[in-house]
Formats: sequence, structure tokens, C-alpha cells
Amino acid sequence: MTANAEREDEMSNEVKVRYVAGSVSPIGPDRHPMPQPQPLLPPDVKMISASMEISDYTAEGVDEAVRLRYWNCVDELMKQGANSITLVGVPISAQLGRPRVLELLGETSKRTGVPADSHAEAAIDAMRHMGMRRIAVASRWTDELNRKVTGYLESVGFEVLTVTSVGQWAQQAFSMSIEEGVKLAFQLGREAMRNAPEADGLFLVGGAWRSLAAVPILEEDFGKPVVTNPVAQVWRLISRGIAPPVQGWGRLLATP
Repeated sequence: MTANAEREDEMSNEVKVRYVAGSVSPIGPDRHPMPQPQPLLPPDVKMISASMEISDYTAEGVDEAVRLRYWNCVDELMKQGANSITLVGVPISAQLGRPRVLELLGETSKRTGVPADSHAEAAIDAMRHMGMRRIAVASRWTDELNRKVTGYLESVGFEVLTVTSVGQWAQQAFSMSIEEGVKLAFQLGREAMRNAPEADGLFLVGGAWRSLAAVPILEEDFGKPVVTNPVAQVWRLISRGIAPPVQGWGRLLATP
């Protein structure tokens, strides 16, 4: 085979991207280099991100990042062909408060002409989809941040029965290894469900601890649905018919 023929063959095997899902992330890979989990999306659905490089999940840190860098991230994602924009990180939404989040998403959609979402709103809809109203929350955040997360959830009708904490702010969360994060997800997920066995389901809040592996095992252990915000972001694409359901990673991803 000639060199030209080889190149043509390689090009014919390339998957044409059909949908680009853009994420405005708290930090980039330089500060939190972690490999991607097992792909939950088909090859023709691509996820891209731009980082606000948040200093911390304090109210001041969140306000500064959103005010100074959010729109630059949106512009960067749109230049890369994003078909949707998602604000990543439940702590960011919790510190902003739901009215401001909805206002920000509305303005984002208006400016860009594409759907705008957030991890918090996707998780809310995902939990409702799974029939969850009384929930246990497995969180590693500080009590102060947990109060904000709880308030956000209660403002839309959830009853939060229990919330775990190990006192983390952003610096501690982003410095965890993959192994530490997965271990903590199991530990706190089990603690939350044991504290509230009557809960309709479990919300594993946070993305940095790579909680995907814990989802199917915790569901089997307790017989209740488990939702994480990164999984809820993928489910949003599934629910819109952009991606197919996924088996083996929990009830939510298998339920459009």
C-alpha cells in the first residue's frame, strides 16, 4: 500500500464527531491531572472543557472565578464547536445560589444559541428521574459548603436526610489520588446510606474523587439508585437522545 493510500485508509477510519459537549470546569489538567474514566459516550460525541482556574470553593473564590473567567471559557468552548455548555461543579452552583445559576445559564444560552446546563441542575433532574425525593448525600466538603449544597437541594423540594463531611475545600479535593478518591467515595457513600436507610437514593456529590466505580457497587449493596454529578451530565445527553444508554455503570445511565 502506498503512503497516500495508507493516509486515505486512516482518514476513512476516523469517526466524524456529531456532537461536542462543552464544560466550564473549576480547574484544568495542570492542577488536577487525572485520566478519563472508561468512556460512557460513543466516539462521535466529544467532551471538551475550559477551566476557570478557581482558587477555592469559598463564596469569594467562586464569585471571582465566575465574574472574571466564566465568559472567556464559554467563548473558548464555542470556538471549538461546542453544541452545549455545562457549568461543572456542584460547589460552584451551591455558592452562587440557584437564582443566580439559572440566570447565568439563561444568559449563556441567549448569548451562544446552544443549551446551557450545570452539574447541579442535571443532578436534580436525574434524581427526580430516578424517583428520588428523600435523599442521602455523600459529601467530602466542609460543613459550611455542605449547608450551601443542602440549601440548593431543599430549594427544589428534596428532603436531605443526612450529609457526610470530611472537611475538604477545593485544595484538599483536587490533591487526592485516584485511589484515595475512589476509597473515600465508597466509605462516605456507605456511611450516608447507613445513616439514612429510608432514603430513596444516594447523591454522591463531587467529581474530583472519581466516584463512577462506586455507583454500581453501592446500588447493589443498598438496593437504591446512586447519582453523581458527572454521571448526571452524561445522562443529560442520553435523555436528549444525543447518546445511547449505557449498561453496567448504574441505573441512571441505563434509564433514558
